[in-house]
Amino acid sequence: MCIIDKTRIKTLFLDYDGCLHNSLVIYAPAFRKAYAFLVEFGLAEPRDWQDHEITPWLGYNSQEMWEHFQPGLAATIRQHCMALVSTEMQRQIKEGRPELYPGALETLATLKSRGYHLVFISNCRTYYRDSQNQLFGLDHYFEELACSEAYGYTSKTEILRLIRPRYPEGQVMIGDRAIDLAAGKGNGLLTIGCTYGFAQPGELDGADLLIDDIRELAAIF
Repeated sequence: MCIIDKTRIKTLFLDYDGCLHNSLVIYAPAFRKAYAFLVEFGLAEPRDWQDHEITPWLGYNSQEMWEHFQPGLAATIRQHCMALVSTEMQRQIKEGRPELYPGALETLATLKSRGYHLVFISNCRTYYRDSQNQLFGLDHYFEELACSEAYGYTSKTEILRLIRPRYPEGQVMIGDRAIDLAAGKGNGLLTIGCTYGFAQPGELDGADLLIDDIRELAAIF
């Protein structure tokens, strides 16, 4: 662990799911619905998925998730599963079910008021970004809402490489998964790991700093 010199930090890149948003609330039912489809057509064995068994897939973009989860699926079936998940999550978002972690928006407001440049960077689809923005007014806090689909589902490391030159140096990547740390480290940034998110044991060991609550950012910066 290192001590982050906040006087040198100007830009904060923040992951969304597992960092600001407890996405398991809406993802788990959607995942189970898609899995039920696979079972119905004999493409998977019946299984009662527990929440902790689903969380490892959070943080991947949708294409990566299904390619790793069921690599033998035909592309058309994989696309159908992705659509099922998207449709179910959209339904839940429209019903107002998403939950941000306590203090998330207040923390963003505080950081923005202190002059930090805040950038949203997520392995999500554009509908997800836009609907979450509509629900929570994310663009009131973030200067940019960068999402995986808008960049052709390239890696978060590559997305960060493309967008970071637009913002002042003195940059930090904040997220809850190894892919967030890899994106930050791959671009020479300091990293903060969110232990309260969906990381698996040891996944955040390489972070420069760990936080147990999103509200800690207001104390650090």
